[in-house]
Amino acid sequence: MNVGIEHFLTVGALLFCLGLVVALSKRNAIGVLMGVELMLNAVNLTLITFSRFSVSEQPVTGHAFTVFVITVAAAEAAVALALAVSVYRNRQTVNVDQINLLKS
Repeated sequence: MNVGIEHFLTVGALLFCLGLVVALSKRNAIGVLMGVELMLNAVNLTLITFSRFSVSEQPVTGHAFTVFVITVAAAEAAVALALAVSVYRNRQTVNVDQINLLKS
């Protein structure tokens, strides 16, 4: 059995849906971040799949976009975890439904 483009795209779609469910269903900020990271990795898989299976003059384009997405994801994780630690120090919770910093 050959593994084709439809298999990779199916796995990417399932990973994205799983990440979306995790990001929307978790109350913990760390769980939401994990869901977002899972969605970004699903997009990376899709980019690499299209780069691999497309006939193009520039076959490295998908790989370059993936490197940029990984870089943005790392920066997003660092900033978000720093914000989570800061919120925990001030409010003693990281549950997103209990954080109301903008209320007076």
